[in-house]
Amino acid sequence: MRFAVLLASLALSAAGLPAHAQSQAPGSPAAARTVDAAAVVAEVRRVIGERYVLPERRPALDAVLAEGLASGRYAVTDGAVLADRLNADLERVGQDRHLSFSFDPREAAVIAAGSVEEPGENPAFERLIRRANHGVTDLRLLPGNVRLMTYDGFHWIGAESAAALDTAMRFLAGGDAVIIDLRGNGGGDPKAVQYVISRFLPAGTPLTTFYMNGSAEPDDFSTLETPPEQRMIGKPLYILTSGDTGSAAEEFTGHVAGYHLGEIVGANTAGAAFRNDIVTVGDQFVLSVSVGRPVLASTGKDWEAVGHAPTVETEIPAALDVAHAAALRRLAPDAPAEERPVLEAVAEAMEARALQPAPELDLAAYAGVYGERTLTTDGVRLSSRRGDGPSFPLIALGGNRFAVESAPAMLMVFEATGGAVQAMTVEYVGGPVQPRIERSAPAR
Repeated sequence: MRFAVLLASLALSAAGLPAHAQSQAPGSPAAARTVDAAAVVAEVRRVIGERYVLPERRPALDAVLAEGLASGRYAVTDGAVLADRLNADLERVGQDRHLSFSFDPREAAVIAAGSVEEPGENPAFERLIRRANHGVTDLRLLPGNVRLMTYDGFHWIGAESAAALDTAMRFLAGGDAVIIDLRGNGGGDPKAVQYVISRFLPAGTPLTTFYMNGSAEPDDFSTLETPPEQRMIGKPLYILTSGDTGSAAEEFTGHVAGYHLGEIVGANTAGAAFRNDIVTVGDQFVLSVSVGRPVLASTGKDWEAVGHAPTVETEIPAALDVAHAAALRRLAPDAPAEERPVLEAVAEAMEARALQPAPELDLAAYAGVYGERTLTTDGVRLSSRRGDGPSFPLIALGGNRFAVESAPAMLMVFEATGGAVQAMTVEYVGGPVQPRIERSAPAR
């Protein structure tokens, strides 16, 4: 698996984030230009031999490239074919998710236009980061004042990225619990990691030491001083992860896990620890080469080829609902007495949406007219409509109980005998008791 950020059809890299676009299809106009395979392979061997992070692995990588050249495997003039073959060999021998080779003249041109590591030196790259809102793709208020940030890349171009993250951090800090969704986050810049994690730890807390190939001294990162209105030390925190959570996103996850700041919900992360540089080979190819090894201060280890295991393992699509339910259950005991039943009810509904318990009867048995409400089913879900209003899906809670998805503290409880439904009661958790409504007719 390759970790990349695809923005506006260009795969690019922030410092520490590999970029790998899909190779152009053989025969396409971009692939029509012939290449000097021997020269390309020689340059890749040179860069790996001089810069690859693990010196003991360099001979094996060089040997597979030399063998590919000698055997005629690389004796092609189509750049896309050459890149696919060379990259397959690097992946097989290197087992390194930051080591990749691609045929991508567009990306090569963007990289050649300026540095992607220093703000102000690559205008094309910076435009793409701005359009992606610096990686923050969703801020959402969930029931129970749980705040969600979907963060798809630890992008960093300096002050503008800091400002975007400040806005997101102020929003999150207003919540009683925080969920950060990294399921689609392939990584980014350690500066962005440092900027965000500093909200959850005291200033000056050691974070990561990067042992960069060729540097006399390692790079050490510690947490920053942060504005009081953005601090979230001790706030319930849930990080959503998947096998696509890689690189800098794993560094962030490692801080949360290593310092016991919150729960990791979802699946094991990718195991892509090394830092990389993106270099051009000629004017058509892009090589991502690992050049640094990170060590977490909280554990004294890296996570290469291992990743971080979740503390709450669940199916990846269900992770948000599982985390939301866990947050509500954690908040409920300390909430005002009148709010606790609502928090517990919403938690039950979120859990049910994730786990999908079967109702007691077939959904068609519940369909029908109940006073001014009409219930219908498409065979997968039950929905309720009041009069001529919009239709709202229901969440099966198990038995004969359902919750309204858009208002999970509103329940519909059915009475059934012998497989037939006779009546339904609408219950507003924490509210007054509602009258029983008989089923008067099948659904129209």
